[in-house]
Amino acid sequence: MSTAQPKISLVTPSFNQIPFLRATLSSVLDQRYPNLEYVVVDGGSTDGSRDLIAQHADALAWWCSEPDHGMYDALNKGFAPTTGDIMGWLNSDDLHLPWTLKTVAEIFSQFPQLEWLASQTVGTWSASGQCLGMSSIGGFSREAFLDGGYLPGAVRQYGWIPQESTFWRRSLWEKAGGQLNATFRAAGDFELWARFYEHAELVGTLTPLAGFRTHPEQKSRAMDAYLREARAALADAQKRHRHAIAPWRRWLLRSHLASLPGLRRALIRRCGYRGLKVEATAAGAWQITPHRFL
Repeated sequence: MSTAQPKISLVTPSFNQIPFLRATLSSVLDQRYPNLEYVVVDGGSTDGSRDLIAQHADALAWWCSEPDHGMYDALNKGFAPTTGDIMGWLNSDDLHLPWTLKTVAEIFSQFPQLEWLASQTVGTWSASGQCLGMSSIGGFSREAFLDGGYLPGAVRQYGWIPQESTFWRRSLWEKAGGQLNATFRAAGDFELWARFYEHAELVGTLTPLAGFRTHPEQKSRAMDAYLREARAALADAQKRHRHAIAPWRRWLLRSHLASLPGLRRALIRRCGYRGLKVEATAAGAWQITPHRFL
């Protein structure tokens, strides 16, 4: 195994996901990233998942199939023995893209100051694996997060922070507590983002990194439960930061003025949230550029 490229620790939690698990595993392993520490934590499935995971055992750093206390407990179990500098997780019905791990490794290697990264281009796949399209996220910023901009019901929603396309350094993970909050049943990712934002700004990239599969059984379909937990996590973060959305920004985001193309550009330059994004250069390297969004 090469040690020239950073070690990436990736965990897939799964429970009775045999219709999708093979494609998920293949989307990771077929990339042949040379310094991957891949862990699969199965919750004691009875649908043949255990046999499928066992078939891939030689390519995995570790795996188990045993009862757990939910997805976030499974993730904590999976991350506990890992040692990679870069971390992330991929749910057992989602998909990486062929360049995901190579791209993530290049960006984190080139920018040692970067602590977490997420794609601003999010793919959606059908249950059968057909790509249904790509959507865009305007940008990421701590202020937009605390204003509620990544949850429905905000004055303006910029999209979700896509869990399947988010990667971070182990140093950030440890500063934020070194585990997911397993008392959450649905929005443990959002609660983790709130803790990450206490230590570092999230940097975006327009390069798509993963896809979200939509099907009737997925956990994220339980949107009411997710939003209940996420809003509670957001309220706690706002209290810790003593944060409230500025009245002028609330007015601006609700105003039709922000929809007028010519005026919108000027408003973004003067009043937009400040974000950072990683872009590819013509020479094939990467650069971090500041940008604003509204």
